[in-house]
Amino acid sequence: MDYNLTPRQREFISYIEDEINKNDSIPSLRKAAADLGVSHTAISHLIKKLEEKKILKRGGRYSRAIELVKDTTKQRKILKRMKEVPIIGRIAAGLPLYAQQEWDGSLFVDSDIYKGTKLFALKVTGDSMKEAAIIDGDIAICEPCQFAQNGDIIVALINHEEATVKRFFFHNSNIELSPANSTYKSKFYSFNEILIQGKVVGIHRGADICSKL
Repeated sequence: MDYNLTPRQREFISYIEDEINKNDSIPSLRKAAADLGVSHTAISHLIKKLEEKKILKRGGRYSRAIELVKDTTKQRKILKRMKEVPIIGRIAAGLPLYAQQEWDGSLFVDSDIYKGTKLFALKVTGDSMKEAAIIDGDIAICEPCQFAQNGDIIVALINHEEATVKRFFFHNSNIELSPANSTYKSKFYSFNEILIQGKVVGIHRGADICSKL
């Protein structure tokens, strides 16, 4: 079967097969990017394009596992450590962020590192969290939760409309959302104004690999 692969795509598929044959295991995203001398973003792009060409397929409707589709008796699951995380671009009021239907793209993370289910991601705007190494343009990888501990970096929905990434602090009479930037001040909200949507567990920046918080 002619898959009409580019040289880079053929190299990637050959690399995965070689790793499986040599080590009987699937390389991590970090290792694949390092071995091939490319960025994490390039690996994610390869996976997306190979899926469009029906070279790769997901294991099932709700599965994040990916299989290599080939006419060979050696067909086996590959890239099973790669987990797709939707990037939420628009927010529907009243719905959990991880349940949104409108995606603004997606990225792939190593499931050995990010073990949570229903992970979602948000694009960060502004510099209010820069002292926590979260800057404008970053993508925050989040694990859904409805509760948080003091000091956690969370995604909060304010008045069912505005999503923000801040440090969470619970007080007897209100909730404090604190920036990690000395030029900004904390804001305080009543309990019914804030809906915790998730905890930030990692950051993806540009062409770099994801870093876990």
